Amino acid sequence: MKLKPNREFLLRHLFVALLMFGMACWFGYDGYVKYPSMTPGELYEYIEKSPAPDAAAAQRVYANAIPRQKQFMCLAFLASFIIAAHLWYSTKLKFSFDDSGFEFSLKRYSYNDIKSVDDSQWKKNTITRLMLADGKRVKLDAWHLAGVKEFHERIPEKYRQQ
Repeated sequence: MKLKPNREFLLRHLFVALLMFGMACWFGYDGYVKYPSMTPGELYEYIEKSPAPDAAAAQRVYANAIPRQKQFMCLAFLASFIIAAHLWYSTKLKFSFDDSGFEFSLKRYSYNDIKSVDDSQWKKNTITRLMLADGKRVKLDAWHLAGVKEFHERIPEKYRQQ
């Protein structure tokens, strides 16, 4: 069996990445198009839902609102990129297993090649960490990858640390 991205994890993170991208576009539109097209008084009234008490107050809001929208745009683009990069990275793990062993990093291992298993996060987060005889470490998270629970059941009990 080959570990594959968990569908729910994939869809949720993809939705959030697209949501952040959409918000970034919205902030960018406001900061580069909509807000600059308004006078300070119009912008004050648009944001505060009341007329400006004086021209200085309207100018302060105008001077603050446009750069703030551009900053929010940058943060939302950054968040979208980080979420999408994490999603892409979490789908790149190549791991498969059968009754005789498993394949990781283009190398075949038997279950006897497991030096130790750290299951300290298994009950709470369904995360297990393997230390292999050749020094490689593998972190398997059942929230990110479908099939981890089935693999975990095949790990011999003698290697597990709680």
